[in-house]
Amino acid sequence: MAVEDTQPLISHLIELRKRLLNAIVCILVVFLALVYFANDIYQLVASPLIEQMPLGASMIATDVASPFFTPIKLTMIVSVFVSAPFILYQVWAFVAPALYKHERRLMMPLLFSSSALFYLGVAFAYFVVFPLAFAFFAKTAPAGVQIATDINNYLDFVMALFMAFGVSFEVPIAIVLLCWSGVTTPEDLKKKRPYVLVGAFVVGMLLTPPDVFSQTLLAIPMYLLFEIGVFFARFYVGGRRRADVDKENEPGEPE
Repeated sequence: MAVEDTQPLISHLIELRKRLLNAIVCILVVFLALVYFANDIYQLVASPLIEQMPLGASMIATDVASPFFTPIKLTMIVSVFVSAPFILYQVWAFVAPALYKHERRLMMPLLFSSSALFYLGVAFAYFVVFPLAFAFFAKTAPAGVQIATDINNYLDFVMALFMAFGVSFEVPIAIVLLCWSGVTTPEDLKKKRPYVLVGAFVVGMLLTPPDVFSQTLLAIPMYLLFEIGVFFARFYVGGRRRADVDKENEPGEPE
């Protein structure tokens, strides 16, 4: 009996290993395809700062190996970003057999939306936040101070902002999941709008550089995304209620 009980666990572990290997192979394939263009990728990511730097200023490398390893590091991160949809699909393929039919119908749009919103947050940071923030930093530099940013420090800075905006743009997904699971309701969230607005500015203050432009540029989209999440959550809550009524007609085991 004990041997029979371990069979499902072993099969799940084998399936998990398969999905992890698929994700790792995808990242490696993308990395090998992009590594030749590592310097070009770094140049693209650094262009918002370079365009705002004073004439004659340039980025620097304070470590001997930074000119080689920093673009490689960025390329690996970009490979993970590019592979994100495939990685999410592997997660979906692993958990889907344990879900009911109505749960699969609800989760698939969420997985697609989460990828799209993350990329939208990264694009918003690159095309909107970076030019404004770097222009502000360049103009407020004290007289006699030469702007020369280290390439590795710059990469850490922009990656932190990419993650902050990418994760922050997942607010609608978080709201839909909270309402779908019954933790809260769209009606309750509507009553908390003033607190959410204040909280958005607090999060913007914590996740962005200490300037009002970056904080506002994160806080306002977060609040708008909150409203979008509340709007779509009602459809998921309604779907969950209908599914609960029909659930007893489904088989006892997940399909």
